[in-house]
Amino acid sequence: MADAAPRLWVERLTLTDFRNYESATLELGPEPVVLAGANGSGKTNLLEAVSLLAPGQGLRRAAYADIARASGDGSWSVAAKVHTDLGAVDIGTGIAAGGDNAPGRIVRIDGVTKQGSGILADYVEVAWLTPAMDGLFTGAGSERRRFLDRLILCFDAEHGRRASRFERAMQQRNRLLSDDVRDHARFQGLEDVMAETGVAIAAARAEAAAALGAISERRRARDQASAFPWAVIAVEGTLEANLRSMPALDVEERYKAALRTGRERDRAAGRTLEGPHRSDLVVEHGPKAMPARLCSTGEQKALLLGLVLSHAELTAERQSGRAPILLLDEVTAHLDAARRAALFQEILAIGTQAWMTGTDAEAFSALGNRARFVTVDEGRTGIMSRR
Repeated sequence: MADAAPRLWVERLTLTDFRNYESATLELGPEPVVLAGANGSGKTNLLEAVSLLAPGQGLRRAAYADIARASGDGSWSVAAKVHTDLGAVDIGTGIAAGGDNAPGRIVRIDGVTKQGSGILADYVEVAWLTPAMDGLFTGAGSERRRFLDRLILCFDAEHGRRASRFERAMQQRNRLLSDDVRDHARFQGLEDVMAETGVAIAAARAEAAAALGAISERRRARDQASAFPWAVIAVEGTLEANLRSMPALDVEERYKAALRTGRERDRAAGRTLEGPHRSDLVVEHGPKAMPARLCSTGEQKALLLGLVLSHAELTAERQSGRAPILLLDEVTAHLDAARRAALFQEILAIGTQAWMTGTDAEAFSALGNRARFVTVDEGRTGIMSRR
């Protein structure tokens, strides 16, 4: 896999009225992509466009109407030719002018309109790391859950659909609680869905954490002095704990009972207090045997990069060599030359089309001619490329 071209890569990316781009087209190869330019020039906007080739709201989680160019008509579009293990696929997504009230974005595969962005999981796997995630280990548990769920989507497209079903059922149950409904029959169906999907979500998270931990251990065995330390990874939550000691069907029944007997407690709290939405991703710095949240900022960044690289390796392993596209925003910040070189070497070994941004192209010089370098210039739609 070390020298093979990745099987998932963007050959052409075209933006129209997207953020600060009136129109722009990039023609690329399967190698990593370096986007260099001044702060505010639009580098992250290009990463966001690529992230929207996958399900969800993209790496910024922005409202779709906010993505449109400020002086445009309110519409925006991202179009790409993407090479997958199914062959080359034309993917288009965006919103039409006046689409503020639309339920979602338009998605087209080879010119055919599809229902919802979830279909994109069948074609594209994308993972990302942005400066906003530097505080992942010290911030809210919801951000860690979202991080893990996004990683799982790369090799389990159904995970997102299960999570959506659980969220809808929980919201409807919370509404019944808020409306002071006490009819058992109205709760039962929703709680059945929550138990079925909630336990499946918990099982997927626990399995992914174990698999990532195993890959991290393998990376440790390959290189004891790795620039990106190995990690101990686990998911903590009631459902996950129960799954370690009993069959999934028994955990479902226990969760149903907990939801049923906990209605009055949840009514008083104004929300559902038990379920996969309360679980947390727990990471430990392996060499130091220290919780990630207590590590230094530099150590946390190295741990995060190690997790993302482990995930890319795991995904490639499960997808017959097809690594996900990686979006690494300002990735070289706070990395010394040795650690930058180590990162680039890992990216090349995994065989991923990694998109990386930075203000100084020289920070990526260790890549030499093994990456496509793109200069991003604010206010220009013609993006200058060089090899």
